[in-house]
Amino acid sequence: MTERVLTGDRVTGKLHLGHYVGSLQNRVILQEQYETFVLLADVQALTTHFEKPDLIRTHLREITLDYLSVGINPDRSTIFVQSMIPEIAELTVLFSMFVTVNVLRHNPTVKSESKNSGLDDMYYGFLGYPVSQAADITFCKATIVPVGEDQLPHLELTRKIVRRFNELYRPILVEPKPLVGDMPRLIGTDGNAKMSKSLGNSIALDSSTEEIAYQIKKATTDPARVHKHDPGHPDICPIYAYHRAFRPNAASEIREGCEQATMGCSACKGLIASTIEQLIQPMRERRSYYAARPRVVDDIIMTGTQRARGIAQETMKEVREAMSLNYFD
Repeated sequence: MTERVLTGDRVTGKLHLGHYVGSLQNRVILQEQYETFVLLADVQALTTHFEKPDLIRTHLREITLDYLSVGINPDRSTIFVQSMIPEIAELTVLFSMFVTVNVLRHNPTVKSESKNSGLDDMYYGFLGYPVSQAADITFCKATIVPVGEDQLPHLELTRKIVRRFNELYRPILVEPKPLVGDMPRLIGTDGNAKMSKSLGNSIALDSSTEEIAYQIKKATTDPARVHKHDPGHPDICPIYAYHRAFRPNAASEIREGCEQATMGCSACKGLIASTIEQLIQPMRERRSYYAARPRVVDDIIMTGTQRARGIAQETMKEVREAMSLNYFD
């Protein structure tokens, strides 16, 4: 069986350098090794944005432009829209019949995301997010799912759902394997543990030269280093984290300059701003190319969605047969 990768993003806003380091650059590599499916998770975006569906419509194309700009190739990766695959919704409902509420309530990822989203009460869709995610993965029989450490509980539930389904009915679904990335999460420019657009501490993938310079200039550094001759502590500085991510071969030199106070924060910021500009500049060019051709972008999305739908229909035919739901076949 061909190894198949399933990955994607909730459609909640433009992507940034944190996404690039955490997943996007890896997807560009994976698409050359495996059959890759990239999910535009618009339904799951509604778990926190159900009051603003118009934003999701805009973000759908913005994120697709982000994908194309970083090098995700529509000839190698199938980019598709979650809500346009009704079989995913059907699978979600069927899976929910044998997943207990207790299991979902105790999922550490659900608990953490609920707290971070500031929800006063747990919505049904939010609680069932991991079941929906299991349907995303199994409709195309993905064998590999790239995840961060915080997403492992979600994937483990998917594996349990697959095992349970195969035991109850027929062994037709594939138990996916996690592919845990070894890149650290990129912290925000304010030192926050997570780079996030909503926190205003991110650098978008379509940032201009001026925007990159501005974000880096205002970025937090070592608060204990007031003057250039004060020894620094690079491990608590976001700028040093960016050097490690984007200039790994020079990171030891930056550490030495900081700790020995032979390099000031301005010079350090200038170096990383220049590196990030070199990284993003070709992304801006590719993005501009596709942004000027909206019909091409729509064709990429529709073609990928049609392909994914065909695979989903095949899987659901097997599922219905296994569950004896094919009443009139």
